[in-house]
Amino acid sequence: MKLLFKQRFFSWFDSYDIFDEGGDTLYTVKGQLAWGHLLKIFDAQENEVGTVKQKIFTLLPKFELYQNDSYLGCITKEFTFFKPKFDIDFNGWHIEGNFFEWDYSILDAEGNYIATVTKEIWNWTDTYVIDVSNPADALYALMLVLAIDAEKCSRSD
Repeated sequence: MKLLFKQRFFSWFDSYDIFDEGGDTLYTVKGQLAWGHLLKIFDAQENEVGTVKQKIFTLLPKFELYQNDSYLGCITKEFTFFKPKFDIDFNGWHIEGNFFEWDYSILDAEGNYIATVTKEIWNWTDTYVIDVSNPADALYALMLVLAIDAEKCSRSD
């Protein structure tokens, strides 16, 4: 299952639309006013289904993941010099990315692919393609991509 993750062009807060391969909206992400990033994820029927919330006052960037109001886990940027790396406290998953931080693989504890994430370079706004092996993992993979994108935005602020 492929998801097209596209940032909205004009928005005061982080705002994204996530489409399936047919161009139908699967999720909408709306940034909320808060200390740090607070991203609410809504399904196509406008029901809130998830939240990515940045923890502030931490040494390295950290984001908590919630499905509805239930805590799922967190993702923390690790200190590295070259290859970006994130520590994920969720399902035994881990992320590996390239030097430019545009392409990622989300892997399970055994090294099996959960999803691959590729940034499309020639767009006006941040646009990613998320190729998810199991559609049941699409929301969780989206949450991780949102956290990584928010971490990169925080560095450029």
